[in-house]
Parts: sequence; C-alpha cells; structure tokens
Amino acid sequence: MITTRTHAVRRASAAAIAAGLLLGGLAACAPAADEASNEPITAEGTDDGTTLTLWTRAPIERQAKLLVDAYNASHENQVELTVVPNDDYVAKVGAAAGSGGLPDLFAADIVYVPNWAQQGLFQDMSEQIDGLDFKDEINPGHLAAGTVDDAEYVLPFALDLSMLFWNKELFAEAGLDPEKAPATLEEFSEAAMAVQALNKPDTYGTATGLNCGGCLVFTWFPSIWASGDEVMNDDGTESLLDGDSAQAVYDTWAGLEEAGAVLPSSTDEAGPTWTAAFSEGKVGVMPFPATLLPSLDFDAGVAGIPGVDGGVSTFVGGDGIGISKDSKKAAQAWNFLNWMMSEDAQVEVLAKDGNAVSRGDLADNEYSSADPRLVTINEVAAKGDTPVALNFQQAFNAPGSPWLTLIRNAVLNGEDSVPADNEEITAILSQ
Repeated sequence: MITTRTHAVRRASAAAIAAGLLLGGLAACAPAADEASNEPITAEGTDDGTTLTLWTRAPIERQAKLLVDAYNASHENQVELTVVPNDDYVAKVGAAAGSGGLPDLFAADIVYVPNWAQQGLFQDMSEQIDGLDFKDEINPGHLAAGTVDDAEYVLPFALDLSMLFWNKELFAEAGLDPEKAPATLEEFSEAAMAVQALNKPDTYGTATGLNCGGCLVFTWFPSIWASGDEVMNDDGTESLLDGDSAQAVYDTWAGLEEAGAVLPSSTDEAGPTWTAAFSEGKVGVMPFPATLLPSLDFDAGVAGIPGVDGGVSTFVGGDGIGISKDSKKAAQAWNFLNWMMSEDAQVEVLAKDGNAVSRGDLADNEYSSADPRLVTINEVAAKGDTPVALNFQQAFNAPGSPWLTLIRNAVLNGEDSVPADNEEITAILSQ
C-alpha cells in the first residue's frame, strides 16, 4: 500500500477566486452522481456508444491524447478531447461552471483540485473509487487532493514528478561515478562543484529557476520532506520554511551560487526555459521534471531528490480528473475513468510511452523494466507529497510571492531574513 504525508486542505482557494472562479453557492447546488446521471453507475460503467466531452490543460496534451485515442479505438463510447492553453484554463472552467456548461470530464492541476471539489464542480465518485480492488495502490497524493469530507471526487490523470537528474558523461569527466546518485544534499553540492571545476565552456554544475516560485516548490520542497520535515502545518495555514532542513537547502544553493556553479541565467529564470540547459547537455546535475526523460538525447541518471542527510522524496504534481457536476452521462464517464486506471491503460498506453503510472502495483512493468530509471521514478512517486493550501498560489507560485522573496534574499542577496520572510508566507497562507 502506498503511503504519503499529503496535506489535505479542504477549502476554496482564494487564488482561484481571484482568477475569476466566483463559484459561491455551487457546492450547495451541485448534484450527486445519481441525480446527474440518467442511469445507475455499475462497477465498470456503461459503454453504449455515447459521446463524451473532456477538457484538459495543454501541458498534459500528449498523455491526454494517448489515453483518449486508445479508449476510442477500443470502446463504443467516444471521447471528444478539447485542449485548452494553460493560461486560459482556470477562466474557462470558471465561466463554464457558472453557466452549467462544463464538459462530462475535466482535468485540473492538482493544486486547484481541492478548491474545485469543495466548490462542487465534480461529482462524488466515492462508491466507484472505493470499489476498485487496487484502490490502495493509487497515488495517494492525488486521491487526497480530491477528497472533501471523506467524499472522493477525482482520480490521477497524469503525474508530473520532480527527480534528481545528472549527466553521466559530465560526471565521468569530473571523476564522479556516473552510476551513483548523490545521496545527500552535500553530495549533490559536491557533484555540482566537481562538474563546474571542469571549466567547460557554457557548462555549469547545476541550474534552477530562481525567479520561478513553482519551479522552486517543485524541486526544493522534496529535500525538506526527505529530511523528515514539513513545509507547512497540516492545515496549510502556517509556513514551516524556516526550519533547519529548509535552511540547509538555502545555504546549499547560496554556496553554489557564490561559487559560480549555478547557470547564470537561473537568477532571472521565471519558468519558461528553466530545464533547457540540462536538456542541451550543459548542466551536470539538477532537480528536473521526470516527464522530460524521454526527450533527452544523452545518458542521464535519475534518482529521488535527496534530503540533508539522506532519504529521497518528490513533488507529486500533475493533474487529477473527475466527472463534472453538469454531466448527465456519469455512467459512461466512469467507464472511461475505470478503463484509465486499468493495467491496459496504465501500462500499455502510459508506461509504453515512458510516462509514470498512477498505481504502485504497476510501477515495475514490461516497459519500465527495460529502463530502470522508469522503475525508480514510479517507486519514488510513493515517497512524495502533494502540498495543498488555501492560498498556495499567492504564497508560492505567483510572481513576487513571499516564497520568492525568501529565496532571493537567502540565496542571492545574502540576507539573514528567513524567519521574517517565512512569517510573510504564513500571513498569506492564513488569510
């Protein structure tokens, strides 16, 4: 059984409201699954040639198309997929929710799932999810994010995990064991410094996005979790980012920055190109999205992101998916979701394409076994976390967030202001 320390905060996100999701009252009027559907939902759902609509964000277009194409080719039901630009997605969902025009199925960034579930945008799938004989193997972070008052509203659609990647050729040149992952934060720093010492043109020890709050929660939070600490309290209303483990992360990166071992463009990197230099073979080691492994044309090592004294963790991001409150085809929509979680879909569609699977019991499969790195990614997924809070967007991801202020002060400006900056994060989280 997979376990995790997921923060399950079950309240509407002020970030989403500020973005235009003025959905007050929807939770009260959202129909239950049996009220919205024209027929009862059986264990496998109904496959009778119904046309279903599905919306997803552009970042997971590849996985969505693979799943939809495979389902349509093997079922009488047919799913019509709409891919929406990431920046437009929240507004589109908000407008549709307010007018009763949501599609039968829609995916959501896992950060937004608790808000949208709380607001009543998804139908309750508790009975169907609880009836899955592999429920205990489903990624717990995504399940917890979509659970409100013990009711379950979403399943994992696509996982996006942060992992430690290293360039094996650069490691070998630097006298490091190319088959051995840095096991601690200090070993990560030493490896980056060793690559930097090669003095290769346009090549650096490590890289990140020091002006990208989302990049930094995705890649730095796991070191804190791997060290046995938390980034927030259980309610997501208090920041704990002034602890010893967190400070060790800041000090490590400040040391690398001072030594010139961090890609210079990392200073102002706001997100769009934060992975580019590693993908081009110009960076020795860095926390990196697992979804980009298939795109690399050089030999890269992959491991969980290490803690201060060892251990590994990952940020379990990605999208969850559920049946909308407006669908009158819940039985048919469940047929798609039930198939999506099956071994055929998880292994023969997602794993075959090099993607992480959402079930722990399928982590080691015929495709991942051909590449031990995929097994590692799938296994580390069970050791990760999916932090969710009321004001996560404003506290961490937004441009100019207090989290970014903390990082830039601690890593770039050499200011001893972590306790005060941490209080500013708490001030946002507790609103």
